[in-house]
Amino acid sequence: MVQLKTVVFIHGLFQNPKSWDRWVRYFADRGYACHAPAYPFHDGDPTNLRANIHPDLGDLTFAQVVHSFGAVIDALPEPPLLVGHSMGGLVVQKLISQNRGLAGICIDTAPPKGVFSMKWSFLKSNLPTINPLKGNSPCLPSVEWFQYAFCNTMTFEQAKKEYDLLVVPESRNIPRSSAGADGIIDFKKSHAPLLFIAGEKDHIIPSSLNLKNCRAYKDPKSVCDFKEFPRRTHFICGQPGWEEVAQYVEQWISKLK
Repeated sequence: MVQLKTVVFIHGLFQNPKSWDRWVRYFADRGYACHAPAYPFHDGDPTNLRANIHPDLGDLTFAQVVHSFGAVIDALPEPPLLVGHSMGGLVVQKLISQNRGLAGICIDTAPPKGVFSMKWSFLKSNLPTINPLKGNSPCLPSVEWFQYAFCNTMTFEQAKKEYDLLVVPESRNIPRSSAGADGIIDFKKSHAPLLFIAGEKDHIIPSSLNLKNCRAYKDPKSVCDFKEFPRRTHFICGQPGWEEVAQYVEQWISKLK
């Protein structure tokens, strides 16, 4: 395989490119050209985004997010490595299915259509966001929800600090549409190498759901690897020890060269 030197980082729901700052520095220091675009209506300082919610945010769908990243990738001088967290992991899966990346890393990825979990933590974390009774109103979660869904091994004070630094309002229609036709993946199709990374303590996307997602891919000639990190939550890319996860990703990439 050709040497992978361009990386596109794709953030998840309730976050924006700021959540990738340390990862961008980590990979840039190792010679990678790093790009961390925002979903539509997600660019800017999280504090300002919370205070001034874009009027069109609530209508944003998963397909529109995928399209926006596809446009970024198509403008690059070479096909990139894709690294996505949470809903960004599902964006990675869609882009890989469109042959728009040389390899993809899906960290605590949201599941494609048909891949589901009945674990209580999954239902408790996700139902408030997709609640149909809320219509198309943007969702700005509470610190309490963020602590449970993202930072469940942190104290409330630690979770609030991360909330103030990183959390942005979100469209309910991204996760809603990702569970429908927008989130379909052809699991029988050959694909570029994929790595699924899960946090053992993740509430919102349980490790067992990530493993189920990985095992859904059926092409025997395509690389599809899985790695669980102990004691990690959905905040795996930012909680103490994130460097270990980044290093594992870097080492996995090196084996593809």
